[in-house]
Amino acid sequence: MLSPLVGRATYLRWACLVLGGALLMPYVMVGSMIGGLTGLSAASGDSLQPLVFLAVLPLVALTGLVLPVRALEVTAARSLLGAEIDPLPAGWASGRRSWGERRRTATWFTLHLGVGGVMAGLTLTTVPFVVVAILLPVTGAPFDLWIMSTLRAVWWGGPLLGVALLVALVYLTAGVGALLARSAPKLLGPSPAQRLALLEERVRRQAVRNGLARELHDSIGHALSVVTVQAGAAARVLDRDPVAVRAALGAIEESARAALEELDQVLGVLREQEDGSSTAPARTLADLSGLVHGTGAAAEITGDLATVPTEVSREVYRIAQESLTNALRHGTGPVRLALAVHDDHLELDVCNPAGRAPGRSGRGIGGMRERVTLLGGDFDAGPAGGEWHVSLRLPLRP
Repeated sequence: MLSPLVGRATYLRWACLVLGGALLMPYVMVGSMIGGLTGLSAASGDSLQPLVFLAVLPLVALTGLVLPVRALEVTAARSLLGAEIDPLPAGWASGRRSWGERRRTATWFTLHLGVGGVMAGLTLTTVPFVVVAILLPVTGAPFDLWIMSTLRAVWWGGPLLGVALLVALVYLTAGVGALLARSAPKLLGPSPAQRLALLEERVRRQAVRNGLARELHDSIGHALSVVTVQAGAAARVLDRDPVAVRAALGAIEESARAALEELDQVLGVLREQEDGSSTAPARTLADLSGLVHGTGAAAEITGDLATVPTEVSREVYRIAQESLTNALRHGTGPVRLALAVHDDHLELDVCNPAGRAPGRSGRGIGGMRERVTLLGGDFDAGPAGGEWHVSLRLPLRP
């Protein structure tokens, strides 16, 4: 190791530069042929090659503008340069290439082949010269060159110059490779508009995941809470009240069946069925009576539930479900649920006598608050006045 700055990454980037020089060779050959056919080679002599190199760069840019070279360049930049290039959004990757993307790809393609051609040329000329210089004290000058004769007179001059040139080439390669690796994400990665689309897609997926997490938490958590409470009640009166035991077992069966149906619905959403259907309908306030019956709560419902928009109805059902779950967990004694539907808003209040102080805070209250906030309503939950309560007010047209 010459330095911590020169390691495996440097040699991989060196390979990427040599690859750029190899890709440039067909263009140089075409340029040389044109120069020979037009008689420029005889007139220019040894200066033809630099002229050809400069003349073919516009052709390289045109190739990058027209041909689909981006996939090749992205692969090379990721695997050899170690550049972190974000993928394009799904819609952009499968659609037509924009001219902005074409221009950035052409700029990178020209930069890669141009710089790669220079570095490949330096490598092909410097390495043999270094070998000859290092072996100069033993072999002598293999060709008539003033610097070789001078170095031959001082036996250590050749090896010293050879090592210095080799170190300089390695560090030059490291620096050029690092600059290319830094430029790759800007020229091959998504544009600002595409990055915004990527961010919006990530936010959308996160919102879907959060929504599914709330659905699972509210439905399965409610069912398990009901089953736990009803099973405990049945165990306490098992010997003296068969009717109460039968009612508790019926509530357990109903809650478990409802939980399975809702779990099937959420799993259907997770599978992202192509037809957009789910294996079970979403529950709304029309199912509220069955929910209340399963918990044994006393319910007071006023107003026409049919006037509640479907979106609000689904969310309020989930909030009522989680509210009853919290009442069973954090409160004690009978639960009271009051739902009132007015002309422009809806009010829900669930309460029962407060029990022992809750332990570790779960996600239920936060999930309810998220639902209410998204619908533009007001929410409050917790112990107050000796009771555990959940209260909310939602506009019917959020």
